[in-house]
Amino acid sequence: MEFHNPKEMAVALSAEAGELLQHFVWQSPEQSLERLSARREAIASEMADIAILLFEMAENSGISLPDAIDAKLRLNESRYPADKARGSNKKYSEL
Repeated sequence: MEFHNPKEMAVALSAEAGELLQHFVWQSPEQSLERLSARREAIASEMADIAILLFEMAENSGISLPDAIDAKLRLNESRYPADKARGSNKKYSEL
């Protein structure tokens, strides 16, 4: 459990997210789509690393990830009503 405490898991998640981001740094939207196609397997592997760590952290923390996702989606629906938020990048407090 030495390396599976919440802090270490969060650090590992951040590091893996950084590795995913490295595939797209300084890429235009079009280039990032090309990169995804060209490096699909490597990018999928980084995404899997993130998912594995996230699910393990949730399990270790006693958090139901599906329940947490559902609650967050409901919260976002109330914060960002479609009629106000569609086509906008404003924060919910600015809508």
